[in-house]
Amino acid sequence: MKSVKFTFVDLFAGIGGFRIAMEDNGGECLFFSEINADAINTYCVNSNESIEKNLGDITKIKSLPCHNLLTAGVPCQSWSIAGKNLGFDDDRGQLWNDTIFLLNQSKPDAFIFENVKGLVDPRNKKALTYILERIKTAGYFAKYYVLNSFDYGVPQNRIRIYVVGFKDKRFADAFSLPKPIEKKIKLSDILHDCTEKVIKENIQIPKDLFGNAIAQHSMSLSASNGLNDYFLFNDLRNGHSTIHSWDIKETSEKQKDICYLLLKNRRKSTYGYLDGNPLSLKHFQDLDKTITKDDLEKLIELEILKKINYAFQVNVDKIENLKKNEQILLGQCKTNVLIIDELRTNRELKLKKIPISKTVESLLEKNALMLLEVRYDFKNTKISTGLYGISRIFLPSSNVFPTLVASDTNDFVTTEIVPAQNKAEYKKQFIDEVYKKRNYRRITKEEACLIQGFPKGYILPDSRARWMKLIGNSVSVPVIDMIVKSIIETGVFGSTAI
Repeated sequence: MKSVKFTFVDLFAGIGGFRIAMEDNGGECLFFSEINADAINTYCVNSNESIEKNLGDITKIKSLPCHNLLTAGVPCQSWSIAGKNLGFDDDRGQLWNDTIFLLNQSKPDAFIFENVKGLVDPRNKKALTYILERIKTAGYFAKYYVLNSFDYGVPQNRIRIYVVGFKDKRFADAFSLPKPIEKKIKLSDILHDCTEKVIKENIQIPKDLFGNAIAQHSMSLSASNGLNDYFLFNDLRNGHSTIHSWDIKETSEKQKDICYLLLKNRRKSTYGYLDGNPLSLKHFQDLDKTITKDDLEKLIELEILKKINYAFQVNVDKIENLKKNEQILLGQCKTNVLIIDELRTNRELKLKKIPISKTVESLLEKNALMLLEVRYDFKNTKISTGLYGISRIFLPSSNVFPTLVASDTNDFVTTEIVPAQNKAEYKKQFIDEVYKKRNYRRITKEEACLIQGFPKGYILPDSRARWMKLIGNSVSVPVIDMIVKSIIETGVFGSTAI
């Protein structure tokens, strides 16, 4: 494809993901808009751009110069569609509206807007419909596309929505996206310490008994024996590649059995109506009469379980002269028994922002409540944080790495091969050879760049927190490259070949 000359304005420019793709296809940046100091500096250093080209805060931009293509990685700002809707000038002050205001004002030939996939969720249907209607009112023919970066050239599971529009319907009708690339870039391709031996041994397509290729699933099926290609650290799920706290702490077989008993039963409605419910000693003993209170207490000492004050008896003789929050909380009790989980799901208490734990503690001190039932649950009950600072560890056979985010994650990689013929052996080998020997690490700055499709030597701040924020907020360059190529192929910018 011949590249053509065109001009573009880069709104919410970040560190230059849009710009790289635009310039690689013949684009000339007239101005960019960004307010984050780190991002501005990174953008200017890598593109050799003058800071005077930065238009700054989009809410203060009155107009844009004539240009061919408008790009915007609109932040996933929470916003409302409520308003007077009397015209574009009346909608200023919310970032999507500010973007569409400038689109309407400058009338470029085409645009690309990017946002998080949550915009297409059913709960945001009205917001997306509103955005598309405002774009149509501005005189544009637009469609949205939900794309995964992995399909277009980076080893990352990153699903985003891209809204692409044209001023002329002829070009909108001519626009189409290419099919996902067949030869995917995989995680092992970008790990700097992943040797050729590791790559060859892991990038094999698993086959069934008849020699047919087994379909691979994102972040799921390994190229070795159909085993998962990452290990998940948490106590609330189970599977052949799930590592529990009792797997890596020294525990007896009985202690392991107790943990699995809790894991298997805590989501049953018999023990409560939440997605995960603690169990009392009686519940445990109903399931296994050999379990004692001492067994549970020892698991608490190991910091695998925790004790929860679950139910309380209301002392009706002590409920006078209570504070307002205490009265409201007790007012939610249908009987004289207060259940802590019922309070945590109570809508009125949430709306009035009543601190449940603090209020219950105060009522206990005043003898208005008496502890009725103690239950036991896992200490680590937040899947996203994982265990002991680890959420997931990805093997070199993995197709993709998870979505890079600004706040960083507890995801790690290993370049160790874990040879195994069955699930039990696989898990044991991983614990012994990878986890216990600490043969895992976080991705590096250069690898993060490659995972987002930036050049290997892209200049970013030294601080991990700073460069992760920048790269995690960026667009994936190859996806934008593919979209702009498809825009050019419509002929919307003419045929002035370079």
